Amino acid sequence: MHTLLDLRGAIPAFIHVSDGKMTDVNVLDILPVEAGAFYIMDRGYLDFTRLYKLHQTGAFFVTRAKRGMSARRVYSTATDRTTGVICDQRIALNGFYVSKNYPEKVRRIRFKDPDSGKTLVFLTNNMTLPPLTIAGLYKSRWQVELFFKWIKQHLRIKRFLGTSENAVKKQIWCAVSTYVLIAIIKKELHLDASLYTLLQILSVSIFEKTQISCALQPDVTRTIESPTDNQLILFDF
Repeated sequence: MHTLLDLRGAIPAFIHVSDGKMTDVNVLDILPVEAGAFYIMDRGYLDFTRLYKLHQTGAFFVTRAKRGMSARRVYSTATDRTTGVICDQRIALNGFYVSKNYPEKVRRIRFKDPDSGKTLVFLTNNMTLPPLTIAGLYKSRWQVELFFKWIKQHLRIKRFLGTSENAVKKQIWCAVSTYVLIAIIKKELHLDASLYTLLQILSVSIFEKTQISCALQPDVTRTIESPTDNQLILFDF
């Protein structure tokens, strides 16, 4: 499953379900591109031929550089290292084929994350925004990870049982249907528990012969404690 999130509302603007053998970078061939928009992606989408096509449409990309990428520095901009920005450079790609695939300059920003202490190298075709803004844009990509985390937790999809497109779609639709049915039951029974909690309860009681209304209702049984004032004393010194 490949998705594009609109960060203005954290709503999926594009979702494509493919077979389990399709690589991430191939999605750039079918992704709808809007001029002036920013497309933030991880290193799995680093393909300079496709990125250059995106650049020619007037859109911007922000991604991370792969290790061992061959490039030469053309120009450096002064930076304030106290902000975490180590360098802000314009680079040209080395290599005959790579330089043909992306013949223009690329902006390279090296940033040290103050929280994790890791040094990240960003690539972008936007030459005007401050480097901290570019780093902040890439940080917002975490919303995509949270989106897939929500899918795994609430739709109960830990892994795909099949790799064909039909198998993947069937499993997703079954998970979505189950989630919607539980949401309907929650509303009909006026339950206060979250949908995640209800799914957890059903997952451990799926083979029990218990009515759903009883299984999802809170346990009202109480343990009756025996009185302690009538207890015999075993040792009385």
